[in-house]
Amino acid sequence: MSAMSDFQDGDRRLLTHEETLVLIEKAQNGEEDAKDILVRRNIALVKSLVKKFLNRGYEYEDLFQLGCIGLIKAIQNYDPKYNVQFSTYAVPMIVGEIKRFLRDDGMIKVSRSLKELVSKAVSAREQLKAKWNRDPSIQEIADAVGTTSEDIVYAMEAVQTPASIYDVIYEDDDNPILLIDKMSEDSTQAEDTLEHITLKDLLSRLDERERTIIILRYFRDKTQSEIAEQLGISQVQVSRIEKKVLLKMREMM
Repeated sequence: MSAMSDFQDGDRRLLTHEETLVLIEKAQNGEEDAKDILVRRNIALVKSLVKKFLNRGYEYEDLFQLGCIGLIKAIQNYDPKYNVQFSTYAVPMIVGEIKRFLRDDGMIKVSRSLKELVSKAVSAREQLKAKWNRDPSIQEIADAVGTTSEDIVYAMEAVQTPASIYDVIYEDDDNPILLIDKMSEDSTQAEDTLEHITLKDLLSRLDERERTIIILRYFRDKTQSEIAEQLGISQVQVSRIEKKVLLKMREMM
């Protein structure tokens, strides 16, 4: 009996990490049966991610095919040395394939009303920031524009540029931190990767000093005193900025 017989089509149990690695190695060596099994076992993951892109003017089947292309690329490119579960690695590959098509096709359907709302929100944010000498909350921006905070968040997300797992979220002297570097080693949940993409987006909305403080505190494990000395400000200022930024990030989420 061949090793491939251990993975019959009728066997719908979840593959172990070790079984997945065996199949990936076979698939990368050209065994189509192994690739087909991996695709079938991860179809549910593709379907769940495709649903996030519905109602944008494209048929479900078209998006599903793009998701499958991303999955196959993940199978071809996965390396155990990445120290992440295959499903964790596959998520941004699947999402990226869909987003790349939508971006290149130039047809992510953002309505004129959403674009106008974003423009009003940006203008209101700058006016309120100048008036109050602080960044306004999402709710305060929504009140100024005359809409709900949910509408503001939805509009802002609609015009966001897709993230890449190889985007740099922080960089100092020859030591960049990529989004993929922060993926959890032992996470088996696809949602974890999407949370990292969300984190990258949130960090990109902070100003340079805010972003530096958050990175040093939560990615480099620096104390507030160490950060204060590095930035040339007081520990009290670091504490205030940190609290303000964490609140801002919660509101942006």
